[in-house]
Amino acid sequence: MSAQAPSAVILIRAEKFKPNPATAADNAFQGDAPAGQSDDETAGKALAEMDAVADALRAAGVRVHVFSDEDHTRPDSVFPNNWLSTHAGGNVAVYPMYASNRRHERRADVLELLKSQYRVQTIVDYSGLEPDGIFLEGTGAMVLDHVSRVAYAARSHRADTHVLERFCTDFGYEPMAFDAVDEEGVPVYHTNVMGCVGTDVALFALELIGDEHRREQVRERLTVNGRKVVEITEEQVRQFAGNAVELCGRTPDGKRHYIMAMSASARRSLRPDQVAAIEESCTIVDIDIPTIELAGGSVRCMIAGVHLDRRPAAEPELTEAVEAIDENPHTADGRDVADEA
Repeated sequence: MSAQAPSAVILIRAEKFKPNPATAADNAFQGDAPAGQSDDETAGKALAEMDAVADALRAAGVRVHVFSDEDHTRPDSVFPNNWLSTHAGGNVAVYPMYASNRRHERRADVLELLKSQYRVQTIVDYSGLEPDGIFLEGTGAMVLDHVSRVAYAARSHRADTHVLERFCTDFGYEPMAFDAVDEEGVPVYHTNVMGCVGTDVALFALELIGDEHRREQVRERLTVNGRKVVEITEEQVRQFAGNAVELCGRTPDGKRHYIMAMSASARRSLRPDQVAAIEESCTIVDIDIPTIELAGGSVRCMIAGVHLDRRPAAEPELTEAVEAIDENPHTADGRDVADEA
């Protein structure tokens, strides 16, 4: 199994979803619900899309942990990758968030599930930097190459380079920061909308990196181990083509295979040659999520990958821990514990 492609993921089933007014100012990808559509109708459509993502990943043989969220004050909780990341060796990071109404998306029950079902050695919590106005929004702000140990980051107030360097020191990555703007000069708010890194292929909007020398450095670093770079355009970025994630699933006969999960909008924006390049190493799994994309994020933003080793089921502390999680009203319907991909 590739270090880049996790075989398990965490999803949040946000029952009160709606585009977050607190993030609209700097998220150029965010939109409004159709005129006349109520908040309840928007939330209902989004909920069906969340379930479709979970079902598609399960069908591909990915282990899916689903947590429910009924709190109407957390409209963006469907995007857990901004506050949480996991790493080989049992390491977990918790991040400082820019929007104040997103900071209580961080959940102890998610961390407890990780500790009960996976080998967690260390949790490094950077959220104490929020009062100082310093932010690094997880794998939204960073696109991580877990194989070559590189953290790509477009500079913004959601991706402070001082915290980036601190994270890289703590977790053993090389920081590669750059400036990226759209055709109107607006900074890219999250790096993961302009690109993703897989084991053998990367999708990246290198044209958004204005400094030609830095652009070529990023290109060279992406390809140093033979990885193919599929360059995407700004228009494709706006259709969320960069907001994809490589995962490891299992076929019905138990064989591992790699998938590239993305939205249907992202898939439709790709040219045939780009699709062919991606599918040389992984199968595209696309899901239609137009309501969720109104919030300015897509499939990658919805997924917190689990890059941790599973605990053996026979370990005595596991049963007690899982039972405690099941009693928590914020956890899902039990499928996260029962599913065995």
